Amino acid sequence: MQTILSIRNIVKTFKEGGKTLPVLDHISFDVGEEFVAILGPSGCGKTTLLRIIAGLEKADSGEIVFARGDSRIGFIFQSPTLLPWLTVLENVALPLRANGVPRREAEEKARKYISLVGLQAFENFYPHELSGGMKQRVNIARALAVEPVLLLMDEPFSQLDPLTAESLRSEILDMWMWGVTTVRAIIMVTHNVDEAVFMADRIIVLTTRPAKIAGIVHVDLPRPRDRRSPEFQKVEDQVYEYISA
Repeated sequence: MQTILSIRNIVKTFKEGGKTLPVLDHISFDVGEEFVAILGPSGCGKTTLLRIIAGLEKADSGEIVFARGDSRIGFIFQSPTLLPWLTVLENVALPLRANGVPRREAEEKARKYISLVGLQAFENFYPHELSGGMKQRVNIARALAVEPVLLLMDEPFSQLDPLTAESLRSEILDMWMWGVTTVRAIIMVTHNVDEAVFMADRIIVLTTRPAKIAGIVHVDLPRPRDRRSPEFQKVEDQVYEYISA
């Protein structure tokens, strides 16, 4: 399996008002053409690690190395960060326009990904006219429109109702496995063990803060996965063993 990026000895400490808060303690792992879930207790630094990978935060030490220098990243945030005065089409095209893509080309590409998430009839709607699930679909389309090699997701389903969340989990997996996007690897932060086992090829379990890697669980189950199967339950038990250790 070809390596997409390497996370090497990432250390992060927050300092404010004379106080220090160690968050990440020498985190290292490689990511290939796979779906990786990062799982750990609340406040352990999962999102901080994701933001460091995205270049939105700086580590105190360590490095993020992309294979062949291809560092195109899409980021799906926990909450849809849509601009309320822009339409769906304009929101999805926004990062392309910010990178200098001509308007017509940016909108053409945006329409492709709006259609891919099933919102082609809503491109001229504004965020306040959309449901929560539809807003997150716009968020997904915008992340895909930059045509990333690596897709980062920060608890993207945690604020959705269970039915919408389940639908979007399956759709993202399908888009990735069918190769209809440029995404070759996905890293998702979650606190949901069931979600991690359902979606990921590997689960990286972090300890409490300052976070170290407690263990890595390989999920060698065929997709689509049956949550009721003994094999699925066995993998969940492995994850919980690391969490409770």
